[in-house]
Amino acid sequence: MSKKSGIFIVYAGVTAAVMLVCGVAYGRAHSGYDLILFDSSRPVNEAEAADLPSVSQPKDYRSIIELSGRKDAMTVPEIVKKAKPSVVGISSEFAGAGTATGTGIIFSDDGYIVTNAHVVQNNDKGLSERAAAVTAVLSDGSECGAEIIGADSRTDLAVIKISAESTSLFPAEFGSSDELMEGETAIAIGNPLGFELYGSTTCGIISALNRKITVGGYEMNLIQTDAAINPGNSGGPLLNSSGQVIGINSSKIISDYAEGLGFAIPVSSALPVIDDLVENGYVTGRPMIDISGEDVSDATAKYYNLPKGICVRFIAPNSEAAAGGLESGDIITALNGVPVCTMAELNELLEAYEAGDRVTLTVYRSGIGSTELSLKLDESRK
Repeated sequence: MSKKSGIFIVYAGVTAAVMLVCGVAYGRAHSGYDLILFDSSRPVNEAEAADLPSVSQPKDYRSIIELSGRKDAMTVPEIVKKAKPSVVGISSEFAGAGTATGTGIIFSDDGYIVTNAHVVQNNDKGLSERAAAVTAVLSDGSECGAEIIGADSRTDLAVIKISAESTSLFPAEFGSSDELMEGETAIAIGNPLGFELYGSTTCGIISALNRKITVGGYEMNLIQTDAAINPGNSGGPLLNSSGQVIGINSSKIISDYAEGLGFAIPVSSALPVIDDLVENGYVTGRPMIDISGEDVSDATAKYYNLPKGICVRFIAPNSEAAAGGLESGDIITALNGVPVCTMAELNELLEAYEAGDRVTLTVYRSGIGSTELSLKLDESRK
């Protein structure tokens, strides 16, 4: 051992001793107890005992779960016992595209189940492709075939239905996301990474409210939570400390530099959509341009000398967009004179209109340049 090393060890030892002394001093001043030193080899007489200060009681330290819970809060085991029978697993089979799994919430005792649209609908190619077959796995392990009642890509919500004749169903209790506070308890139940981890429970807090996140080309106002949400949790419940559903888990940010960034659809904005899906199979009156498109990036625009906008990849047959002359390969650059660079911006502008309204699209077409097209807006049924 070198002298330098020896000196370091001694110095560290001295430092530790100093820190220990300082720690005791701090403890005497701040612990809430009075330290009393006396000779334990002899008894303390009554006069001495009367002069001794009383020992204060320790403070009532509560857990983070208790501190973040509501006044009517249940324990986490009580919440899980209450809510878990209302949570189901969902398996969706897509023609030629494999199987996807997710989570659902029993909405009513006659078999309606709420989940995410992306659990039962594939939006990767062209228009939304619904699953060819959907199966719901109940908390008792039984499996039921399910029918897709409706799916709405705009809010990432869907409703499926199973037959309730052969089994007892336990609908979830839905609360209000309007009453949420940042920092309060949040509990997620779902099937992360598939059914091998069926019914997993994670716990955290509400990290933030009204987070604007773009999902599937639509900007959404979501609840942010640090309760662990992973692929397979999609469509499952985010619960408050009373065991009420206050959000529907939808997505997370995956990054090498961050963790604990999960997002849920607020239940107060979801319930009107769910009711519309149950009653009509789609959200009535919502306008859309029935296409799929890809945002033209800065790099692509510069390399190919193209304008920024939305490159049209697919147009629904018999749609108003097809009737209005829109073609695959066109780049949409403006709606009624308002520039758009992304699909999210276009969808946001459409919210100011109703199905059946006529709008003017400014498009760039190869070999022609910029031109304008007049078309009516379809009613969204997806």
